[in-house]
Amino acid sequence: MPEFIRNALFRFALLALALTGPAALGPAGAVTMGEDGLHKEPWFTITFRDIAEDIQAANAEGKRLAIIFEQRGCIYCKAMHEKLLSDPEVRDFIKDHFMVVQYNMFGDEEVTDLDGDVLTEKSAARKWGYVFTPTIVFLPDSIPDGKTVPEAAVATMPGAFGKWTFLNMFRWVNEKGYEGDEHFQKYHARIINQLREEGRLGAE
Repeated sequence: MPEFIRNALFRFALLALALTGPAALGPAGAVTMGEDGLHKEPWFTITFRDIAEDIQAANAEGKRLAIIFEQRGCIYCKAMHEKLLSDPEVRDFIKDHFMVVQYNMFGDEEVTDLDGDVLTEKSAARKWGYVFTPTIVFLPDSIPDGKTVPEAAVATMPGAFGKWTFLNMFRWVNEKGYEGDEHFQKYHARIINQLREEGRLGAE
């Protein structure tokens, strides 16, 4: 059985356990909180956190890999889940185009970097230089040779932003804007102007 299929079956099994355990309980509409203190989305993907394998698994689904670092008690992570990932326009776009894997900035789960280095989540965060939560890292659609995650990443979004900055970054990466001449900020400004002309621009 191919490795990415084995990983997919493992992810489904873990997700089923997570959704039937005590952490899944809560009032209707509430964001699920895991035992690790991180907010959960049922469509996040659970993997062995081998970055190369996860890139392959995302490709097999016709998607891109994005990893997101969060931490217990992070008010910005909470706001991201409650205000952004609960928005159907944002959520549906990300679900359709990205495989999202959640990392705990101070966690001990094993991580395998693209250069083969085996780490924990917290040592990976230190190695890769990620200090803010949430931090979302967008990986390429092919496995680079000998690079670390930050060296291979096509974009990184540190911190919390408003809806359109957040969503437009995912759109820009999905459209491979990083390969063209239109910087993300110019792309974002163009989309904001279009939204304003359409009368769709809400609070950013």
